[in-house]
Amino acid sequence: MIEKVRSYIQENRLLAPEDRVIVGFSGGMDSVTLLDVLLSLGYSCVAAHCNFHLRGEESERDAAFVKRWCEHVGVELVSVDFDTRRYATTHKISIEMAARELRYTWFEDIRKEHHAQAVAVAHHRDDLVETVLLNLIRGTGIRGLTGIPPKNNFIVRPLLGVSRDEIEVYVEERKLPFIFDSSNSDDVFVRNFLRLNVMPLLEKINPSVKNAIYRTAQHVGEAKKIYDFYVETQKKAIFVDNRIDIDKLKATLSPAAMLFEILSPLGFNASVIEDICRRLDSIPGNVFYSNDYRLIKDRNKLILDKNTDKKPQQEEYLIDKVSQEITDPIRLKINFLSGDIVINKDARFLYADADKLSFPLTLRKWQSGDWFVPFGMKGRKKLSDFFTDRKFSLVDKENAWVLTSGENMVWIVGERSDERFKVTEFTENVMVVEFIKD
Repeated sequence: MIEKVRSYIQENRLLAPEDRVIVGFSGGMDSVTLLDVLLSLGYSCVAAHCNFHLRGEESERDAAFVKRWCEHVGVELVSVDFDTRRYATTHKISIEMAARELRYTWFEDIRKEHHAQAVAVAHHRDDLVETVLLNLIRGTGIRGLTGIPPKNNFIVRPLLGVSRDEIEVYVEERKLPFIFDSSNSDDVFVRNFLRLNVMPLLEKINPSVKNAIYRTAQHVGEAKKIYDFYVETQKKAIFVDNRIDIDKLKATLSPAAMLFEILSPLGFNASVIEDICRRLDSIPGNVFYSNDYRLIKDRNKLILDKNTDKKPQQEEYLIDKVSQEITDPIRLKINFLSGDIVINKDARFLYADADKLSFPLTLRKWQSGDWFVPFGMKGRKKLSDFFTDRKFSLVDKENAWVLTSGENMVWIVGERSDERFKVTEFTENVMVVEFIKD
């Protein structure tokens, strides 16, 4: 088995021969095997043991065994004690999730502290098979059908290519001691239920069902590489500046799959994504939420924006006649000029007759009912109508700032100035404001 693990490590580029490795070491059969194999292959190992204090005396027994075994084989041991139940209660998560978060966060700390190149954990082929079944039962995309990856950042799984049966034979041949976790026999846990009850039934249908599922996961993993390449290529064209182009999305081989790959990492669940997909041709205005984001259906775009539960309060910022620049909430550069000037017609610039302005000016978000006289026109126009004509999205409207002089609109920042404050042949002093977009 040692050579089989060596080949697996090389094929999946898990470790280099000179790497220092942190080994997750519970003292169970799998982790004892992992440590023994890595030592036999010549790796420099540090054993890392977590005591979650979930099984009373068994937890203390495990910690004592781990200490004795590491002393016996001459391996450095680092250990930690966790109040797992308190952590789960504080973070409102399950005990299993709490133990996972605590374990992997600590592993990474230990890896950095010991200047190790990887953290090795003892997942094997049967664990992968069980994970595929679990994901299938719960509902999964293509990623879930690949099971457990051999490598995930600094986490490596050298035993993923060997079965539990092979591990048992190895332990017997090497006469390795290990401790037994009694919770592994409790089928109240879903994974244990699968292993103890479901797998035996499946083996009656196909005695090689584990190998069949494992091979299928490998095939799906290879197909996923092609899938990922296509998704990433299309995503670059479809998803730009937090906007999803609906026409380009609909032209892909699978709009639903593309939406899932774009939105699921942002916390949108499958049912919400399905709803979005059904409404691609609906009228603008629909809004869809995840915990941290919202997605707004515009005319031909889906616009991604941060989700804030509280509506921001109206904020006003005063600009006096000596101001030269403001940087918050937006960046504006301000100058006062006289004499002949050359006017830059870019919408980022405001040129206003300074003598017609009442200082201090007010910079604020636009409000319902606001109106102005657009530059070059005579009649007044509501800002809401102006935004509609300009095809502003909901996000664009929410991010629109205006500059006012008393009750009068001077400038829709970066868009259009007001006719009443324009520079004429009679203007003596000019206020120039440049809107600098981040």
